Amino acid sequence: MRNIPTVTKNLLLINVLAFAASYVLKGMGIDLNDLFGLHFFMAEDFHLWQLLTYMFMHGGFTHILMNMFMLWMFGVVMENVWGSKKFLIYYIVCGIGAGLCQELAQYGSYMIENLAQYEYVNTGTARIPMADYLNLWTTVGASGAVYGVLLAFGMSFPEERMFIIPIPFPVKAKWIIIGSIAMELFYAIGMNGDGVAHLAHLGGMFFGYLLIKYWQKHPYSGGDFGANKGQQFFDKMRNNWENRTHRSANQQQGGADGFKWNTNTTAKQQQPESDWDYNARKHKEQAEIDRILDKIRKSGYDSLSKEEKQKLFDSSK
Repeated sequence: MRNIPTVTKNLLLINVLAFAASYVLKGMGIDLNDLFGLHFFMAEDFHLWQLLTYMFMHGGFTHILMNMFMLWMFGVVMENVWGSKKFLIYYIVCGIGAGLCQELAQYGSYMIENLAQYEYVNTGTARIPMADYLNLWTTVGASGAVYGVLLAFGMSFPEERMFIIPIPFPVKAKWIIIGSIAMELFYAIGMNGDGVAHLAHLGGMFFGYLLIKYWQKHPYSGGDFGANKGQQFFDKMRNNWENRTHRSANQQQGGADGFKWNTNTTAKQQQPESDWDYNARKHKEQAEIDRILDKIRKSGYDSLSKEEKQKLFDSSK
């Protein structure tokens, strides 16, 4: 847990604690999912704040396990890339956006089935008032926000390869995103009634996409939002490279003697390298590393040529 960044760590803890509390209190006759879950906006139990609280509630152990695993897997990366403030805002926006899309989907069902004309609903096991039936339309889970984080990872590192069970070979992140969208669309259309809010998953990804595009067009909109995706992460790589370069230069210069000897010639031909030449050479090397890192940020590590990978490897020694 020490290596997990702040926001991701707190989100994991809050979700786990909320799940444990709901499990304990359910045995006492208190249903936290009914209280904090997102109800249909036309139901009596709907409250606006449920658009936020629903994403910390879960319907079962498998539900929370899968969501927290994905949050840990991709949230750690994206928070390190974006910073805590930006990642938290992105997560909340995706979660609320997913809730709004789920509300829209439920309203569509309400209108298509023309439920307004009925006072009672026959569920197959009981005949209940329409008001009670609408209160049963409750959504819980962090899936919408987590799917948004998955989208952010895929857009930031499209060429990154990952193993997805049960596929026996690595798949690029961009194809995982496309496959996830296709599957959610398929299930949303053909598996209505399976108890999974597929449109909420798609809604989280949709709002995440809009927010990422907004940040790309407004890179200096305030706070740490101005950083392009991956910029902070690669800045750290540059700083590490520069620190190693300075340490190496000081060792080769023998401390503070102000110049470095050219070791490519014989002892009689050795000439001191001027500060101007030394700085120009280091500036050229730094510019080349910056270009390689920017290429990784835009297209992923796999887009590098063998020569570029070797230069990056040599610079990190």
